[in-house]
Amino acid sequence: MAAELREATVAEASAEELPDENTVSKAAVYLNTKLPKTRTIAQALVRDEAGGVMLCELSYKRFWDLPGGVVDPHESPAHAVVRELDEELGVKATLTGLRVVSWLPPWRGWDDAMLYVFEATLDRSSDDFTLQRKEIAGIHHVAPGDLDDHVAAYTAKVIRQAVAAADAGRFGVYLENGEAPDWA
Repeated sequence: MAAELREATVAEASAEELPDENTVSKAAVYLNTKLPKTRTIAQALVRDEAGGVMLCELSYKRFWDLPGGVVDPHESPAHAVVRELDEELGVKATLTGLRVVSWLPPWRGWDDAMLYVFEATLDRSSDDFTLQRKEIAGIHHVAPGDLDDHVAAYTAKVIRQAVAAADAGRFGVYLENGEAPDWA
């Protein structure tokens, strides 16, 4: 792989210049086909006045989850979570900060992923949402102490870390599988 990449890069470096910013280099094509791609997920931490966390009861899986979803190709995680909230809940969101980023290891046949949890405010209460019923069966506000009754174990860890970061005024906390890494 290194020899093929070096050959493509040397050939491009010896060319005068690429015609414009829309021209794809041979090195870029090579790297895009050979390097791994990691799934990216963006979710929102939305809390009510009592500190409860808004969760989506999903129609396609047992556990509830934070609102959000998979980031589309060439889409930023911040844009994705705002888009997902609009599509699935019919609500406009304002992001107020990135609370946690968590690397998720492979799980039940899924490859590893990066999860971005943004704190968000919404333009109206959950009583006025328009749910995309093929994905969202309901909206619930759950106290952080009751998360284990409704969400997967790794989701509970991530949410608790995001709530702690928000309560402490911290942004961009890095996690691995919902926990601070050994070196942190």
